[in-house]
Amino acid sequence: MHKPPDAHHHSPGFLAIVRDAKSRVREFTIEDYVRRMEAGETWVLIDVREDHEWEVGRIPGAIHMGRGILERDVEERFPDKDAPLVLQCGGGYRSALAADNLQKMGYRNVISLDGGFRGWVAAGLPVEHD
Repeated sequence: MHKPPDAHHHSPGFLAIVRDAKSRVREFTIEDYVRRMEAGETWVLIDVREDHEWEVGRIPGAIHMGRGILERDVEERFPDKDAPLVLQCGGGYRSALAADNLQKMGYRNVISLDGGFRGWVAAGLPVEHD
């Protein structure tokens, strides 16, 4: 039996800031995201995981902007503050923190993908590899 996407052990302080961020950000479940894409909606999927996580595998169509550079580079890559952005990490915690930061930077249409890459894999959806 596999571990659910949120079964990793996280420190209480980290979980507290994630809960705080999630109180302000919108989230899609994996099913929401797939349904929206199948309906023809256009969302830019940004994988905010570390380089070594990205290299192991990724959601098809995702672009990589790790947490270390996201806030620094996002305005150059996506100058439109209404750009439809879905942020994704391993399970949905770092993407919530990143989405919260982008909202503080003025982005108005940013979503965190709850479940992240582990939820995607657990749902049996396709994964890209190098």
